[in-house]
Amino acid sequence: MKISYNAPFVLTLTLVCVIIRFMGNDFTDTFFTVGAHINFGNPLDYFRLISHAAGHSDWNHLLGNFSMILILGPGLEEKYGTKNLLMMSLVTALITGILNVAFLDTGLRGASGLVFMMIVLSSFSNFRSGTIPLTFVLVLIIYVGQEVLLSFQTDNISHFAHILGGLCGSFFGFGNTKSLSGGQS
Repeated sequence: MKISYNAPFVLTLTLVCVIIRFMGNDFTDTFFTVGAHINFGNPLDYFRLISHAAGHSDWNHLLGNFSMILILGPGLEEKYGTKNLLMMSLVTALITGILNVAFLDTGLRGASGLVFMMIVLSSFSNFRSGTIPLTFVLVLIIYVGQEVLLSFQTDNISHFAHILGGLCGSFFGFGNTKSLSGGQS
């Protein structure tokens, strides 16, 4: 038996994030953290609007995110395709980056927005056209609802990014299930 590179996007993202973490906090702060404000004249700030998802504060932060990404990601990559999951992840990172800069006065780094996008997106596994999966409703209540409640606490966790990631997962789930089902019941 051979080991296969079964989920190219998920495995490559994991490897890239591990390498970035090895580079240290100064490197992560410079290239993989979106600040509280954007300097429209600095091209690096545009890059950070997406790259923040690859930077992590420490190994526990990275391991927490990738324990979920490595569980959920391969199934999602198989269902939606590598290119589609990559695009969903880039869009989620961009939306969380832009809205963080627009509405919050904190920096942002880490893949937790992607984790929540994947959690919600995975609840669409047996979607039938014209229905709302009960798993989706329960995931929204449990995961996203918890983040709404936790957002009132003062901590170093971007509950805002978690909520936005979940909303992106909802959008992608309903959008992709319509295109995948071809309008069939």
